[in-house]
Amino acid sequence: MSKTRATQAADLYSTARENPYVQRLVEDDDLRDSLKNAFEAARGAYGRVTSNGSAVKAMTSDKKVQRDLRTAAENLRDASEQLRAPKKRKKSRLGRMVMLAFVGAVVALILSEDARKTVLDALFGAEEEFEYTSTTSINGS
Repeated sequence: MSKTRATQAADLYSTARENPYVQRLVEDDDLRDSLKNAFEAARGAYGRVTSNGSAVKAMTSDKKVQRDLRTAAENLRDASEQLRAPKKRKKSRLGRMVMLAFVGAVVALILSEDARKTVLDALFGAEEEFEYTSTTSINGS
């Protein structure tokens, strides 16, 4: 019994959805740009090679074909490296702001005596002021 087209499409979709390479291609803009640029450069080189009479002559003497092939190779290498590299995590703005606030608080504590007193009073309680009086006399009596 053959599958209907809808079932085949659903199977293809689920297979593609589970494939990590397809997921990276969908999520990573840089990877898509590299592959698109490689394809366009290769298409341009192919067009120039086929429009000239001899493919060997076009490959060896046509500077535009060589440039397009070099560009295609570089973009494919970049795409390959992006696929092999671990997925880049987006940096959290919240984490950056918390770190900045922490650094600012430390600098404020270092530079401001009033801020240090306020923090120490909040942590350990206010200092008790006391007056010292000696029980001994200077004359020895």
